[in-house]
Amino acid sequence: MLDAAQAVRHFEDAGFTHAVWIPDSYFGHWESALASSAKLRLIRPCREGEAIAIAGGLMLGGAKPLVIIQCTGLFEAGDALRNIVHDLKLPLKLIVGIRSYTAHLAGKTADNCPTFTEPLLRAWHMPFSLLAGTTDASFATRIRDLIDNAGPYALLLGE
Repeated sequence: MLDAAQAVRHFEDAGFTHAVWIPDSYFGHWESALASSAKLRLIRPCREGEAIAIAGGLMLGGAKPLVIIQCTGLFEAGDALRNIVHDLKLPLKLIVGIRSYTAHLAGKTADNCPTFTEPLLRAWHMPFSLLAGTTDASFATRIRDLIDNAGPYALLLGE
């Protein structure tokens, strides 16, 4: 599991101004590092659709937010994603945890979240990359990919 302080440092170095974050079992350990960042403002929305809408408003105001959610929340937030990315044409940046990904690859879970995450992003025409087996160096590279991509982009983290 990626060290929370290192993850936040990469977000800061990438120039993100806000972390719009809904904690879950995987990202929950990032809370203290996100909350103590001097460069990122932590926003805790109630639902994932709200997280994406808040990020849209921040982008319209000139900020560079990063939305951090789990795949089940991504499923819930589809209409907000469609609106922000395709109607408003904003460069939404997401980190999405894919619950049970490692167990899914090993055939050791009935959880269907890994089955649907990538196809849904393709259906929404949302560019993405997948990172499993996270190391600090691989995570840093993928965070740079988020920034280097001028349009919307999602980084999927296999949990």
